[in-house]
Amino acid sequence: MYVWRARIVRPPEGMTIMNRRSFLKSIAAVSGGIQSFPLVQAAVPKMKITRVRAYATAAPNPIFNQSDLVVTVETDAGITGIGEGGSKDLLEQCAGRLIGRDPHFIERLWQDMSRAYFYAPGREKTHALGALDLALWDIKGKVQKLPVHQLLGGMVRDHCECYNTAGSIPGITPGMNIKDRARATVEAGYRAFRMDAASTRPNTTYNTRERLNQIVEDCAQARDGVGKNGDWVIDFHQRFDLSDAIRGCDLIQHLAPYFVEDPVREEAFREDLPILRRIVKVPIAAGEEWGTRWEFNKLVENHDIDFMRATLPNVGGITEMLKIAAICETHFVGIVPHFTGPIATAALVNSLGTFSGSLLMEYNYQGRTLQHLPVCLDFKNGKLFPNDRPGLGVELDMKHLRQIAEVTQPATNRAQTYFRPDGSITNW
Repeated sequence: MYVWRARIVRPPEGMTIMNRRSFLKSIAAVSGGIQSFPLVQAAVPKMKITRVRAYATAAPNPIFNQSDLVVTVETDAGITGIGEGGSKDLLEQCAGRLIGRDPHFIERLWQDMSRAYFYAPGREKTHALGALDLALWDIKGKVQKLPVHQLLGGMVRDHCECYNTAGSIPGITPGMNIKDRARATVEAGYRAFRMDAASTRPNTTYNTRERLNQIVEDCAQARDGVGKNGDWVIDFHQRFDLSDAIRGCDLIQHLAPYFVEDPVREEAFREDLPILRRIVKVPIAAGEEWGTRWEFNKLVENHDIDFMRATLPNVGGITEMLKIAAICETHFVGIVPHFTGPIATAALVNSLGTFSGSLLMEYNYQGRTLQHLPVCLDFKNGKLFPNDRPGLGVELDMKHLRQIAEVTQPATNRAQTYFRPDGSITNW
């Protein structure tokens, strides 16, 4: 590949007017010669998507929007992209819009999958769309022989800091008190210790006013465990109405949590979070159930939250996450994506590793074996690290996957779009 760089050439001092003119003519002649050279660019092969398949893992996650179904997007160039998420029916519907298309045009494909069936996609369909979007970015990286984070401008951090939810941390045993668990967590290298809001056994009574008293005691233990300068977070888990959420935040303010997550019900976020933000003095995180940016952009723009918790593939994939990150960066809101499947976690490192704002990732794979992913996450000492493997940097062992869907024909019936005069997609 030829790379030409412009350089200003000045005539020698003392040159006469006539000599200067001759000199500049000679420069023009050379410049004209340069322009006659053909510009050689890295070839991007034309490709078509030929098949999309979905696979169930050996121990699938039964919670819908935490689906760990594996999807593959195959091309006629022999390059296959890997994604994760969705459900069989919704993956099939979205995948039908990909067959026969060029995978390089990710934004256009995203718009088509989102708009082609007239109704705006709900969160479940957005999750499936996002799974396929991950695979398209994986293809793009593999074609360029670059990791996705390099395609997006490169990492802005050495690693992604984490906090643990369900991973197995050495030294932590069942029944250990909160103080000792918090200490062991930060000693293992995690940025913060995470706890929930004084849970009781499933399907038993949860008295919010009584539990708030227990939360204060638990949070005091967490502060002792991480030390004066350590960090801890608490998930209120949407268990409280606004009045109890206010009281809970006030009771633990002096213990300086890194954030309080989901202090009220998600259905009340748009109404109650702005009220809560004006009253309490603890940082607020919310959004693990959110889909596309239109669900919450005003909360971010008005700084009614301090940390946005939307994740991949739930928001519609990397294509949409980049737009969400731009909104957060503009308004100085940090991102703490909810834990997700392992392939989507690798995608988070690639995409949010390039986000210049505050980032903390929820992680739960320490000590767990992922048989279908012999190559996936680079995790060490409580941190996730980027790598130089092409695409998302994951590899599949198909022996541990069971195919549940295959799409090879384009979906054209009952799916249609309109186009603006310039060819861009608009709603039908």
